[in-house]
Amino acid sequence: MTEQAWPWPTGAATGIGSLPGTDIAEAQRIVLGELPALPHLPELPARGPGADLLGRTAGLLVELPVELYAARWRIAPRPGRDLRRARDLMERDLDQLAKQAEEYSGPVKVQAAGPFTLAAALELPIGGRLLRDPGAVRDLAGSLGEGLRGHVAAVARRLPRASVLLQLDEPSLPAVLAGRVPTESGLGTHRPVEGEVARALLGGVIEAAGAPTLVHCCAPDVPLELIRSAGAVGVALDLSLLTGLDPLGEAIDAGLGLLAGAAPTLPPAGGRAPTSAEVAARVRRVWDQLGFPRRRLAEQVVVTPACGLAGASPAYARAVLAACRDAGRRLAEE
Repeated sequence: MTEQAWPWPTGAATGIGSLPGTDIAEAQRIVLGELPALPHLPELPARGPGADLLGRTAGLLVELPVELYAARWRIAPRPGRDLRRARDLMERDLDQLAKQAEEYSGPVKVQAAGPFTLAAALELPIGGRLLRDPGAVRDLAGSLGEGLRGHVAAVARRLPRASVLLQLDEPSLPAVLAGRVPTESGLGTHRPVEGEVARALLGGVIEAAGAPTLVHCCAPDVPLELIRSAGAVGVALDLSLLTGLDPLGEAIDAGLGLLAGAAPTLPPAGGRAPTSAEVAARVRRVWDQLGFPRRRLAEQVVVTPACGLAGASPAYARAVLAACRDAGRRLAEE
């Protein structure tokens, strides 16, 4: 197993991104209180357009304005009110983060949609997903990389004692690679993107951003080797969606960090949030099945919820974050 320093402390836990509610100040207080080793910039999609993952990320694009049309984001001829709203929301969020975490000196995680999830969702001005135009996808990746570099720098300016960790959300990446993204008519699918092309574009975004980057994919068939070879330091995935352990074991052995989604995003039928012991046991069981030494678990693995928590109740979301935090501490003490 590769010896290396990870951009997070031993026994860390973090959130994937979204939380319920509309109060960013309260959301950031919860994150800073429950996840002190690796807090993240929370996303509150309940605030409406521009607060969702796509809108937030589209607001970061450079020289590629967007707008809402029929409740979908598309490339626009010029900046307008939808883009201003997305950027204003992000600016407020960063100002609030600076206010609450002024003295914070550890790693802090920010999230954005990756280039292929954006390409599979954004529409061209003439209609149709941007994914259908390889040249437009390349332009999008370049714009995103430049925008993320500025975003990382903006966070670093506000939190000069902290280090920034970037998460690219790519739930659509497996479908893009397999040619499973439907066309607008629903009668066909877009052509698959070749693995080498995807690796190069994703790697270019990671390099341009200029921060340690992990890729989150809450879908089956996560392309682990592509993510690792593109330059990511880690992968975030839902442990319940693993269908085979060999690819994950190979990626971890090659030096990829793991953000292990081990707590359900919604309560089970009984309504009880998982305990820290249950979350730790879930992570420990997978690690032992992979056959790696326990001493490396808490260094290479960060405990997280399975995905975002926007659909949960505020009480459940807070309980899950606390359970992940305490699970990370348990694993570090073993």
